[in-house]
Amino acid sequence: MPAALVWCPFPDAETARAAAGALLDESLIACANILGSIESHFIWQGARASGSEVGVLFKTTGERLEDVVERLGELHPYETPAIIGWMEDAAHPATLAWLSGAVSS
Repeated sequence: MPAALVWCPFPDAETARAAAGALLDESLIACANILGSIESHFIWQGARASGSEVGVLFKTTGERLEDVVERLGELHPYETPAIIGWMEDAAHPATLAWLSGAVSS
């Protein structure tokens, strides 16, 4: 079973922690790396904007990738959250075993 990652910025650490906690409680992820403050520059509703956000990298299995993306969309406070997930081409066997053990099938 391949590993998968999901990237998602949040408006602040509190909402990032709440989403990470929910996904951990639901056994959809094995880990969430809350990376701290990031400076975001983007186009929103036709205008250029910027702001401070908190980036999170979620670790899961390929089997649960779509479930994590969908659940994050439900948990996220933004109207249009930036949630991007991808399958991993390579992962250490111990990492794969840990993910398989921590994430429900």
